[in-house]
Amino acid sequence: MTTPATMRTSIQHALGAPEVLEVVEVARPEPKPNEVLVRVHAAGLNPTDFKHRAAKRFVEDPPFTLGWDVSGVVEAVGVGVARFQPGDEVFGMLTYPTGHGSHADYVAAPARLFARKPASIDHAQAGALPLVSLTAWQALVEYADVQPGQRVLVHAAAGGVGHVAVQIAKARGAYVIGTSSAAKHEYLRELGADEVIDYQTQDFTEVTQDIDVVLDTLGGETGLRSLRTLRAGGIVVSIVPMGSDDFYREADELGVRAVRMLVDSSRAQLTAIADLVDAGNLRPTIAATFPLEQIADAHRLAETGRTAGKIVITMTP
Repeated sequence: MTTPATMRTSIQHALGAPEVLEVVEVARPEPKPNEVLVRVHAAGLNPTDFKHRAAKRFVEDPPFTLGWDVSGVVEAVGVGVARFQPGDEVFGMLTYPTGHGSHADYVAAPARLFARKPASIDHAQAGALPLVSLTAWQALVEYADVQPGQRVLVHAAAGGVGHVAVQIAKARGAYVIGTSSAAKHEYLRELGADEVIDYQTQDFTEVTQDIDVVLDTLGGETGLRSLRTLRAGGIVVSIVPMGSDDFYREADELGVRAVRMLVDSSRAQLTAIADLVDAGNLRPTIAATFPLEQIADAHRLAETGRTAGKIVITMTP
Protein backbone atom coordinates (compact mmCIF):
# COMPACT_ATOMS: atom_id res chain seq x y z
CA MET A 1 0.00 0.00 0.00
CA THR A 2 1.33 3.42 -0.95
CA THR A 3 2.14 5.74 1.92
CA PRO A 4 -0.04 8.88 1.63
CA ALA A 5 1.66 12.20 1.01
CA THR A 6 -0.39 13.93 3.71
CA MET A 7 -1.49 13.13 7.24
CA ARG A 8 -3.75 14.37 10.02
CA THR A 9 -2.17 16.14 12.96
CA SER A 10 -3.38 17.96 16.05
CA ILE A 11 -2.04 21.49 15.97
CA GLN A 12 -2.49 24.64 18.03
CA HIS A 13 -1.70 28.18 16.97
CA ALA A 14 -2.07 29.71 20.43
CA LEU A 15 -1.75 28.71 24.06
CA GLY A 16 -4.98 28.19 25.91
CA ALA A 17 -7.93 25.92 26.67
CA PRO A 18 -8.59 22.66 24.79
CA GLU A 19 -10.49 24.64 22.17
CA VAL A 20 -7.15 25.83 20.69
CA LEU A 21 -6.53 22.29 19.40
CA GLU A 22 -7.32 21.72 15.71
CA VAL A 23 -7.03 18.57 13.62
CA VAL A 24 -5.72 19.50 10.18
CA GLU A 25 -4.17 17.88 7.10
CA VAL A 26 -0.45 18.55 6.56
CA ALA A 27 2.41 17.10 4.52
CA ARG A 28 3.71 13.78 5.84
CA PRO A 29 7.34 13.90 7.00
CA GLU A 30 10.17 11.96 5.35
CA PRO A 31 12.73 10.06 7.45
CA LYS A 32 16.21 11.60 7.46
CA PRO A 33 19.40 9.54 7.86
CA ASN A 34 19.22 7.42 11.05
CA GLU A 35 15.48 8.11 11.34
CA VAL A 36 12.42 5.91 10.99
CA LEU A 37 9.01 6.94 9.74
CA VAL A 38 6.41 5.41 12.05
CA ARG A 39 2.73 5.17 11.30
CA VAL A 40 1.29 6.03 14.71
CA HIS A 41 -1.46 3.72 15.92
CA ALA A 42 -1.74 5.16 19.45
CA ALA A 43 -0.12 7.83 21.59
CA GLY A 44 -0.57 8.52 25.27
CA LEU A 45 -1.85 11.82 26.61
CA ASN A 46 0.20 12.97 29.61
CA PRO A 47 -0.11 15.91 32.00
CA THR A 48 2.84 17.52 30.25
CA ASP A 49 0.67 17.71 27.11
CA PHE A 50 -2.14 19.75 28.62
CA LYS A 51 0.31 21.85 30.61
CA HIS A 52 2.25 22.75 27.47
CA ARG A 53 -1.01 23.37 25.62
CA ALA A 54 -2.12 25.92 28.21
CA ALA A 55 1.08 27.75 29.13
CA LYS A 56 4.64 28.42 27.98
CA ARG A 57 6.98 25.77 29.41
CA PHE A 58 9.82 23.91 27.70
CA VAL A 59 8.74 23.99 24.05
CA GLU A 60 8.80 26.66 21.39
CA ASP A 61 6.02 29.15 20.77
CA PRO A 62 2.99 27.88 18.80
CA PRO A 63 2.12 26.63 16.30
CA PHE A 64 3.10 23.12 17.40
CA THR A 65 1.87 19.55 17.70
CA LEU A 66 2.09 17.92 21.11
CA GLY A 67 2.56 14.28 22.08
CA TRP A 68 5.66 12.31 23.05
CA ASP A 69 4.40 8.71 23.31
CA VAL A 70 4.35 6.52 20.22
CA SER A 71 3.20 3.01 19.40
CA GLY A 72 2.97 2.07 15.77
CA VAL A 73 4.47 0.38 12.75
CA VAL A 74 7.63 1.34 10.87
CA GLU A 75 6.59 2.65 7.47
CA ALA A 76 10.03 3.54 6.08
CA VAL A 77 13.62 3.85 7.25
CA GLY A 78 16.22 6.51 6.54
CA VAL A 79 19.75 5.91 5.35
CA GLY A 80 21.84 4.07 7.94
CA VAL A 81 19.01 2.45 9.90
CA ALA A 82 19.79 -1.26 10.32
CA ARG A 83 17.83 -2.16 13.45
CA PHE A 84 14.32 -1.78 11.99
CA GLN A 85 12.60 -2.41 8.70
CA PRO A 86 9.14 -1.54 7.36
CA GLY A 87 6.44 -3.55 9.09
CA ASP A 88 8.16 -3.72 12.49
CA GLU A 89 5.94 -2.89 15.46
CA VAL A 90 7.68 -0.38 17.73
CA PHE A 91 7.03 1.88 20.69
CA GLY A 92 9.02 4.78 22.03
CA MET A 93 9.18 8.30 23.36
CA LEU A 94 10.14 11.28 21.24
CA THR A 95 12.98 13.35 22.67
CA TYR A 96 11.67 15.15 25.75
CA PRO A 97 10.85 18.00 25.81
CA THR A 98 11.79 19.33 22.37
CA GLY A 99 10.89 16.37 20.14
CA HIS A 100 7.11 16.46 20.54
CA GLY A 101 4.71 15.73 17.70
CA SER A 102 3.24 12.24 18.11
CA HIS A 103 -0.41 13.31 18.10
CA ALA A 104 -0.46 12.75 14.35
CA ASP A 105 -0.79 9.92 11.85
CA TYR A 106 2.99 9.72 11.29
CA VAL A 107 6.19 10.73 13.01
CA ALA A 108 9.76 10.73 11.70
CA ALA A 109 12.30 10.47 14.51
CA PRO A 110 15.71 8.95 15.33
CA ALA A 111 15.61 5.15 15.35
CA ARG A 112 17.41 5.11 18.71
CA LEU A 113 14.21 6.41 20.37
CA PHE A 114 12.31 3.20 19.61
CA ALA A 115 12.26 -0.40 20.78
CA ARG A 116 10.23 -3.43 19.76
CA LYS A 117 6.65 -3.18 20.99
CA PRO A 118 5.83 -5.68 23.75
CA ALA A 119 4.23 -8.63 21.99
CA SER A 120 1.68 -9.30 24.72
CA ILE A 121 -0.18 -5.96 24.50
CA ASP A 122 -1.91 -3.97 21.79
CA HIS A 123 -0.94 -0.57 20.41
CA ALA A 124 -3.29 1.35 22.72
CA GLN A 125 -1.63 -0.21 25.77
CA ALA A 126 1.86 0.21 24.33
CA GLY A 127 1.11 3.82 23.42
CA ALA A 128 0.24 4.50 27.05
CA LEU A 129 3.59 3.34 28.37
CA PRO A 130 6.71 5.12 27.08
CA LEU A 131 6.80 8.45 28.93
CA VAL A 132 5.35 7.20 32.21
CA SER A 133 7.30 3.95 32.29
CA LEU A 134 10.60 5.62 31.42
CA THR A 135 9.93 8.23 34.09
CA ALA A 136 9.18 5.59 36.72
CA TRP A 137 12.11 3.40 35.65
CA GLN A 138 14.62 6.24 35.74
CA ALA A 139 13.37 7.43 39.12
CA LEU A 140 13.23 4.03 40.80
CA VAL A 141 15.95 2.05 39.04
CA GLU A 142 18.46 4.54 37.64
CA TYR A 143 18.43 7.13 40.46
CA ALA A 144 17.12 5.24 43.51
CA ASP A 145 18.34 1.71 42.64
CA VAL A 146 15.40 0.12 44.46
CA GLN A 147 16.35 -3.19 46.06
CA PRO A 148 14.30 -6.14 47.35
CA GLY A 149 12.73 -5.45 50.73
CA GLN A 150 13.11 -1.69 50.57
CA ARG A 151 10.15 0.51 51.50
CA VAL A 152 8.99 2.66 48.59
CA LEU A 153 6.41 5.46 48.88
CA VAL A 154 4.69 6.49 45.64
CA HIS A 155 2.67 9.72 45.64
CA ALA A 156 -0.43 9.92 43.41
CA ALA A 157 -0.02 6.19 42.96
CA ALA A 158 -3.15 5.76 40.83
CA GLY A 159 -2.00 8.29 38.25
CA GLY A 160 -0.15 7.74 34.99
CA VAL A 161 3.39 7.58 36.38
CA GLY A 162 2.24 6.36 39.79
CA HIS A 163 0.41 3.20 38.72
CA VAL A 164 3.38 2.13 36.60
CA ALA A 165 5.81 2.96 39.42
CA VAL A 166 3.89 0.74 41.84
CA GLN A 167 4.31 -2.20 39.45
CA ILE A 168 7.99 -1.54 38.72
CA ALA A 169 8.78 -1.23 42.44
CA LYS A 170 6.93 -4.50 43.12
CA ALA A 171 8.83 -6.20 40.29
CA ARG A 172 12.04 -5.06 42.03
CA GLY A 173 10.88 -6.78 45.23
CA ALA A 174 10.03 -3.63 47.20
CA TYR A 175 7.37 -3.07 49.85
CA VAL A 176 5.18 -0.44 48.21
CA ILE A 177 3.06 2.25 49.87
CA GLY A 178 0.84 4.43 47.69
CA THR A 179 -1.09 7.63 48.29
CA SER A 180 -4.42 8.24 46.58
CA SER A 181 -8.04 9.04 47.32
CA ALA A 182 -9.88 6.30 49.20
CA ALA A 183 -11.91 5.42 46.10
CA LYS A 184 -8.75 4.16 44.38
CA HIS A 185 -7.34 2.09 47.25
CA GLU A 186 -8.71 -1.22 46.02
CA TYR A 187 -7.30 -0.51 42.56
CA LEU A 188 -3.86 0.11 44.07
CA ARG A 189 -4.02 -3.12 46.04
CA GLU A 190 -4.82 -4.95 42.80
CA LEU A 191 -1.69 -3.43 41.30
CA GLY A 192 0.32 -4.82 44.21
CA ALA A 193 0.52 -1.96 46.70
CA ASP A 194 1.17 -3.30 50.21
CA GLU A 195 -0.22 -0.22 51.98
CA VAL A 196 -2.41 2.66 50.87
CA ILE A 197 -2.80 6.14 52.34
CA ASP A 198 -5.81 8.40 51.83
CA TYR A 199 -4.21 11.77 51.17
CA GLN A 200 -7.54 13.49 51.81
CA THR A 201 -7.85 12.32 55.44
CA GLN A 202 -4.32 11.23 56.41
CA ASP A 203 -1.00 13.06 56.67
CA PHE A 204 1.50 10.73 55.03
CA THR A 205 4.32 12.08 57.22
CA GLU A 206 2.46 10.89 60.30
CA VAL A 207 1.42 7.43 59.13
CA THR A 208 4.57 6.20 57.41
CA GLN A 209 8.26 6.35 58.34
CA ASP A 210 11.54 4.50 57.66
CA ILE A 211 11.07 4.90 53.92
CA ASP A 212 13.99 4.09 51.61
CA VAL A 213 12.65 5.69 48.41
CA VAL A 214 9.94 8.28 47.74
CA LEU A 215 8.69 8.99 44.23
CA ASP A 216 7.25 12.52 44.24
CA THR A 217 4.96 13.01 41.25
CA LEU A 218 3.32 16.17 42.63
CA GLY A 219 6.04 18.73 43.38
CA GLY A 220 5.48 21.73 45.62
CA GLU A 221 5.68 20.92 49.31
CA THR A 222 5.23 17.18 48.74
CA GLY A 223 8.88 16.49 48.01
CA LEU A 224 10.08 18.67 50.89
CA ARG A 225 7.72 17.01 53.39
CA SER A 226 8.60 13.57 52.05
CA LEU A 227 12.21 14.02 53.13
CA ARG A 228 11.11 13.61 56.75
CA THR A 229 9.69 10.15 56.06
CA LEU A 230 13.08 8.77 55.00
CA ARG A 231 15.47 6.64 56.95
CA ALA A 232 19.13 7.75 56.92
CA GLY A 233 20.55 7.53 53.41
CA GLY A 234 17.11 7.39 51.78
CA ILE A 235 16.17 9.31 48.66
CA VAL A 236 13.29 11.40 47.33
CA VAL A 237 13.12 11.52 43.54
CA SER A 238 10.86 14.26 42.21
CA ILE A 239 9.73 14.21 38.60
CA VAL A 240 8.92 17.92 38.88
CA PRO A 241 12.26 19.46 37.90
CA MET A 242 11.83 22.97 39.31
CA GLY A 243 11.18 24.34 42.76
CA SER A 244 12.76 25.76 45.89
CA ASP A 245 16.39 25.03 46.77
CA ASP A 246 15.07 24.24 50.25
CA PHE A 247 14.53 20.73 48.88
CA TYR A 248 18.28 20.17 48.61
CA ARG A 249 19.22 22.07 51.77
CA GLU A 250 16.74 20.12 53.87
CA ALA A 251 18.00 16.84 52.44
CA ASP A 252 21.59 17.71 53.35
CA GLU A 253 20.61 18.60 56.91
CA LEU A 254 18.70 15.32 57.34
CA GLY A 255 21.42 13.13 55.86
CA VAL A 256 19.26 11.98 52.95
CA ARG A 257 19.28 12.52 49.19
CA ALA A 258 17.08 14.66 46.94
CA VAL A 259 16.87 14.44 43.15
CA ARG A 260 14.80 16.36 40.61
CA MET A 261 14.63 14.83 37.16
CA LEU A 262 13.27 15.12 33.64
CA VAL A 263 12.60 11.94 31.71
CA ASP A 264 14.96 11.01 28.88
CA SER A 265 14.63 8.54 26.02
CA SER A 266 16.43 5.20 26.29
CA ARG A 267 16.09 2.19 24.01
CA ALA A 268 17.77 -0.06 26.59
CA GLN A 269 15.26 0.96 29.25
CA LEU A 270 12.31 0.60 26.86
CA THR A 271 13.52 -2.93 26.10
CA ALA A 272 13.72 -3.72 29.83
CA ILE A 273 10.21 -2.31 30.26
CA ALA A 274 8.93 -4.42 27.35
CA ASP A 275 10.45 -7.49 29.03
CA LEU A 276 8.55 -6.65 32.23
CA VAL A 277 5.34 -6.34 30.25
CA ASP A 278 5.81 -9.63 28.42
CA ALA A 279 6.68 -11.37 31.70
CA GLY A 280 3.31 -10.25 33.09
CA ASN A 281 4.79 -7.88 35.69
CA LEU A 282 3.60 -4.59 34.17
CA ARG A 283 0.33 -3.55 32.58
CA PRO A 284 -0.84 -0.02 31.87
CA THR A 285 -4.35 0.89 32.96
CA ILE A 286 -6.28 2.61 30.16
CA ALA A 287 -8.73 5.11 31.62
CA ALA A 288 -10.14 6.09 28.21
CA THR A 289 -9.29 6.21 24.52
CA PHE A 290 -10.19 9.00 22.12
CA PRO A 291 -9.80 9.19 18.33
CA LEU A 292 -7.56 11.99 17.14
CA GLU A 293 -10.60 14.03 16.06
CA GLN A 294 -11.72 14.17 19.70
CA ILE A 295 -8.37 15.16 21.18
CA ALA A 296 -9.83 18.30 22.79
CA ASP A 297 -12.24 16.10 24.74
CA ALA A 298 -9.31 13.95 25.83
CA HIS A 299 -7.55 17.04 27.20
CA ARG A 300 -10.69 18.06 29.08
CA LEU A 301 -10.91 14.69 30.77
CA ALA A 302 -7.20 14.61 31.55
CA GLU A 303 -7.35 18.01 33.25
CA THR A 304 -9.92 16.77 35.76
CA GLY A 305 -7.20 14.69 37.43
CA ARG A 306 -9.83 12.11 38.34
CA THR A 307 -8.82 9.24 36.09
CA ALA A 308 -6.87 6.14 37.11
CA GLY A 309 -4.12 5.23 34.68
CA LYS A 310 -3.72 6.68 31.21
CA ILE A 311 -5.71 8.41 28.49
CA VAL A 312 -4.73 7.34 24.97
CA ILE A 313 -5.23 8.98 21.58
CA THR A 314 -5.83 6.51 18.75
CA MET A 315 -4.94 7.26 15.16
CA THR A 316 -6.27 4.09 13.53
CA PRO A 317 -9.54 2.13 13.93
